[in-house]
Amino acid sequence: MDIVLIAKALSNETRLHILTWLKEPEKYFPPQEMYIPEGESFDCGVCVGSITEKAGISQSTISSYLEMMRRAGLLESGRYGKWTYYRRKEDFIQQLGDYIK
Repeated sequence: MDIVLIAKALSNETRLHILTWLKEPEKYFPPQEMYIPEGESFDCGVCVGSITEKAGISQSTISSYLEMMRRAGLLESGRYGKWTYYRRKEDFIQQLGDYIK
């Protein structure tokens, strides 16, 4: 657990919003399964395009934010064709919470 990397990832308001939105993706995003091939699953994953639209900033910026959060351990990603989906790593976030306590 790299606390400095995690702190950097959480030091941006938009990244904090993304983490909040991904906690309850059904509340903040439309259904996401349309680009995931039949027979595969990435439960609670949200497409980069949907996150970009919600945040209202460029896709390149959102992609760099998501990658930073993934490297910090807060998110995990799945790629299906040309579409990349992200979701929270709840077990890691729980460990982070325990560490902070």
